[in-house]
Amino acid sequence: MATMKSVLTAKDKVDVVEVERPAPGPKDALVKIRACGICGTDTFFLHIGGGMPQGPTGPLQPIPLGHEPAGEVVEVGAEVSGLQVGDRVVVNPQAAPTGIIGCGGALGGMDEYLLIENAEVGTSVAVFPDDVPFDVASLNEPMAVARHCVNRSGAKPSDKVVVFGAGPIGLGAAIWLKLRGVENVVVVDIIPERLETALAVGADAVIDSAQENVTERLAELHGPGANALGQPRVGTDIYIDAAGAPAVFQTVVDSAKWHAKLVMVAVQKKGADIDLGGMLRSELTLIASQGYPTEIFEVTPELVEHKERFAKLISHRVPFSEVGRAFELALTPGAAEKVVVTFD
Repeated sequence: MATMKSVLTAKDKVDVVEVERPAPGPKDALVKIRACGICGTDTFFLHIGGGMPQGPTGPLQPIPLGHEPAGEVVEVGAEVSGLQVGDRVVVNPQAAPTGIIGCGGALGGMDEYLLIENAEVGTSVAVFPDDVPFDVASLNEPMAVARHCVNRSGAKPSDKVVVFGAGPIGLGAAIWLKLRGVENVVVVDIIPERLETALAVGADAVIDSAQENVTERLAELHGPGANALGQPRVGTDIYIDAAGAPAVFQTVVDSAKWHAKLVMVAVQKKGADIDLGGMLRSELTLIASQGYPTEIFEVTPELVEHKERFAKLISHRVPFSEVGRAFELALTPGAAEKVVVTFD
């Protein structure tokens, strides 16, 4: 029996276990994983100590982790078309019939090998060229999340946009905004190194909210505006919350001009009191952005075209032999921007 290593959730750490290597059926393909990113969702599962509960009151079960994989096809079922051994692919984790890969489903993208059930190019996988590093290709899934929030914003080149949070999603949103032709993109964070990365990937300006007054700086960068009552506000057209901090929401309400938009892509870390009166006075539009209904492979050609730019988002590349250290980095606030686990 062929085996492989699988990364499972434990409490605030991962367990690496030996499991049977999956054998593809006639409609499946088998991918040798070459890189897989670590996401905030992974660390959430580690904080709670597992995934799906054993019954309504039972303990949480360990689940395989990893939903940002890129790898190489090593076996192809007889009924699969458009794929061949040696193809380099990124994966749609939401296309697996046995549940979302790495998020409660039966399969994990941090395993040494990943079974692609009902393998279909354009639905479950997309092929990318040999000149794109696997670690950069593994950004495909989070960049689809970032692209969806930008699509939801409806940003136009003339809009003035601010992105709160310079993690991978916020930085990805900044890149997509600039590639969309948006002329004025500001990124806000409290970590100087992340703000340096924001400038490196194309942001027009940054704000260190630990040291600067965000509203005052936005007024300088985006000019004046007014709410529905004519009260002075800043000229920002679109706010993107990729931070999930309660203070962001209130900052936006306090700053928003008439008909500004707020796009929420971050999972809110704790509830915030919502100033409905402030929203009313600006007729602020609140837009939620979840996942990537259509974007998972729409982003792949541009990720390929701008691979050097997207590569700047990766702060740590950690070999699979040190996967425990990789998750320690991801679990430590401020220790890393984007951690990608690499496989031989």
